[in-house]
Amino acid sequence: MTAPSTPVAAAIPRAVVTGSASGIGAAVARELASRGYAVAGIDLAPSPDCAWSAQVDVTDADAMAAAVRDAEAALGPMSAAVSVAGYYEMLPLTAITTDRWTRMLRVHLGGLVNLSRAVLPGMLDRGTGSIVAITSELAVGGGAEDAHYAAAKGAIIGLVRSLAAEVAAQGVRVNAVAPGPTDTPLLPADSPWRAPDYLATLPLGRLVNPDEVALCVAYLVDEGQFCVGEVLNVNAGAVI
Repeated sequence: MTAPSTPVAAAIPRAVVTGSASGIGAAVARELASRGYAVAGIDLAPSPDCAWSAQVDVTDADAMAAAVRDAEAALGPMSAAVSVAGYYEMLPLTAITTDRWTRMLRVHLGGLVNLSRAVLPGMLDRGTGSIVAITSELAVGGGAEDAHYAAAKGAIIGLVRSLAAEVAAQGVRVNAVAPGPTDTPLLPADSPWRAPDYLATLPLGRLVNPDEVALCVAYLVDEGQFCVGEVLNVNAGAVI
């Protein structure tokens, strides 16, 4: 774990971001930091762009709860939480083993549940807070050989909308961002989502940039005070 060299002033907002070591998570951490947030990063790998970080598996509920407690001890109460941690793989349904189904759900859906359970008590006590989850355009449109990934991301949308209805009246907003294929290391060079034939089908003709996804997350955290249970679709026009 890393901690800031000096205490964080009470007026500075704080945010915890999972998957903060790379890709969309790192972009979210940088964007929130640029807006004055003290960011706590949680990832399996080190998170160099964060004021405080811990290397934790998001599927471990106890470890996640302890990490959030430690982050709040170092930085102060979290006003925002962003669940980004995840991974991607393409497989036909017949090749998806029970272990692969379970792992996909535990990382994506379970990671969001564990983060939410860790931050919600404090947010509800304070009567304010924002939780943002990263889902996917595949949760909306589906995709061949994406069944377990799309199912896990679709479950996130269901959880976000249900939790939003549960806690909105107590001052906590819950929303999601659904990127299309994004230009991160999760997509290898030979990914079909990088193929010119696929890119030509997109109205923008290109992949989404992680910084663009981060801007949408920051909007929901910072500016979209009226947004509750919303899903922002950032997919270069893949789903309209």
